[in-house]
Amino acid sequence: MCAQFVDKMVSSALIIILGAMVFAVVWQVFSRYVLTNPSTYTDELARFLMIWLGLLGAAYVSGKNLHLAIDILPNKLKGKSKLNLLVFIDILILFFVISVMVVGGGRLVYMTFILNQTSASLQIPLAYVYTILPLSGLLIAYYKIENILLMLRNPSSIVQSDIHHINEGE
Repeated sequence: MCAQFVDKMVSSALIIILGAMVFAVVWQVFSRYVLTNPSTYTDELARFLMIWLGLLGAAYVSGKNLHLAIDILPNKLKGKSKLNLLVFIDILILFFVISVMVVGGGRLVYMTFILNQTSASLQIPLAYVYTILPLSGLLIAYYKIENILLMLRNPSSIVQSDIHHINEGE
């Protein structure tokens, strides 16, 4: 139930970010070519929204287990060995996300906040822009922990995912 709520919130945020990004780009083109007075902030806004869209989208896709993966070895394994490998992979991802995105991203946010760095056009603190890094890391960590618990509680879910991939022709 909680995962569905998180999915809904993340997907809603992605829709809003994408809509804002499209609006910023359309406004930039309109102001440049129709009004012949280009907007000064829309390029930077679109770049920041693209960063947020990419990182938040990566977290969402990771939660749906639709991310790009090399699955040669997991497809060759069955049963307990496959379960162990998939749990191990999720633990590695969890370690990376916590150490790099959450801790490293948190330090980046802290440093840019302390140094009071602001963006050139929008004049907003860059710490706000970089906040998506630890936030996405926390979301990926949440999804990976949830996935590990699901696999350990219900190992047959792995078999079901194999059937799902076969039915889709993968």
